[in-house]
Amino acid sequence: MAENTEEALLKKEDEEEEARGARRRRQRHRREECPGCEIERLKETNRGVPYKLFFYVWIIVLCAALPISSLFPFLYFMIRDFKIAKREEDIGFYAGYVGSAFMFGRALTSVLWGMLADRYGRKPVILFGTVTVVVFNTLFGLSTNFWMAVSTRFLLGSLCGILGPMRAYASEVCRKEYQALAMSIISTSWGIGLVIGPAIGGYLAQPAEKFPNVFSEKSIFGRFPYFLPCLLISVFSLGVMVVACWLPESLHRHGESSEECDIPYEALEAEENKTLKDESQRNEKSCQTSWSLLRNWPLMSSIIVYCVFQLHDMAYTEIFSLWAISPWKFGGLSYSTADVGEVLALSGFGLLLFQLFLYPRVERICGPIVVSRVGAALSIILLSSYPFIAKLTGIILTILVDSASILKNVLAVSITTGLFLLQNRAVEQRGAANGLSLSAMSLFKAMGPAAGGSIFSWAQKRQNASFLPGNHMVFFILNVIEALGLLMTFKPFLTQPKD
Repeated sequence: MAENTEEALLKKEDEEEEARGARRRRQRHRREECPGCEIERLKETNRGVPYKLFFYVWIIVLCAALPISSLFPFLYFMIRDFKIAKREEDIGFYAGYVGSAFMFGRALTSVLWGMLADRYGRKPVILFGTVTVVVFNTLFGLSTNFWMAVSTRFLLGSLCGILGPMRAYASEVCRKEYQALAMSIISTSWGIGLVIGPAIGGYLAQPAEKFPNVFSEKSIFGRFPYFLPCLLISVFSLGVMVVACWLPESLHRHGESSEECDIPYEALEAEENKTLKDESQRNEKSCQTSWSLLRNWPLMSSIIVYCVFQLHDMAYTEIFSLWAISPWKFGGLSYSTADVGEVLALSGFGLLLFQLFLYPRVERICGPIVVSRVGAALSIILLSSYPFIAKLTGIILTILVDSASILKNVLAVSITTGLFLLQNRAVEQRGAANGLSLSAMSLFKAMGPAAGGSIFSWAQKRQNASFLPGNHMVFFILNVIEALGLLMTFKPFLTQPKD
């Protein structure tokens, strides 16, 4: 009887050992097949800058950024052609709602896209986003009425979830010492898209009027005067979609079930080295509920400050184009769409040079918070001069507007990059965290164009007011928002994450 019991125990032990061995083999196989682990191995063997992966990041983020603000130079004329505004002063009011539709749609779905990127991978979400840009940006260029324009912009924003996963991706494919450069590349690409997009819109809108020898009034570009810039951006996005097919995945995949996720590798294989132990800890953290993100104050405080600055930046983007195009009698510059495109193209070039060659060095010396504070303080001084610049004429006006636009965009993207870094250093669940950040930011950005357009329309009706007449009030309100963001970068509100 005792012998039978001993044999049964030995048999049970053999079965358990065989099960443990099988489990170890499955875990080893999963690590070998895991795309995230492959990225980790590449980071160990290649300790330099991953230029190829950074190129993917740059071009995909550019694809997502181009359509966001490409409409602003011609939006004033598009609303006028829709004949929905009863007075010229009311055009800014309706333009604000078209500008807000994209961000409102993105605010509703950004967290979902972040969760999907954490669940199924960064690459599928990115590919779907590029397809969305191709389809709905093209349809926006073919809009024939106000509501079609609003709906296509809303669908474009809600279905394009590229930015959040790309921010997570950029921090995952490089070593920590290059994360500042990675975030700078995202901010640079994003900033360039936000200024080159309007440049494309400004140069190529209404081609039948600007280039009658090339585009006739009876052609599709004559019947849809705002289709050409949208088509060009969609064609570019189609090319990016093809390039993104070679994008390597960075998400760790070691099994589907939460049970496996909770099993530490040390218990399965005693000889695991330190790298695999760290990997086990990452997997255990990825199993935590996303509610923990809301209790992460370094993350949440940086997101809130980031949202305030994004509200300001989006309102500024809307107001700048309306201010530049509006008649001189209303305090504007009386620029054409081509003039606005030229200003924004120069801004994009200056921004590219600063972010690639100066920002990483400045960030290493001063830190992201100091850079953001200095950028906000200088922005307040700069915006205070805009109403006075509008009183100038000729070459002096051109030089000052170009210089002010370059400086303003450089400062805005410097602030954004610093806050990007704080967010990514505060959490390891970067897909969900960036989705949360993007959702909150999109909500504030959705308010920016609507509020900016309404304020601009209201300010044009009070040219003779005794207190802050006309555009003085517009730029004063922008400065109040910027000052609020500046104050929030100090303790005890903003908390830096621990390394």
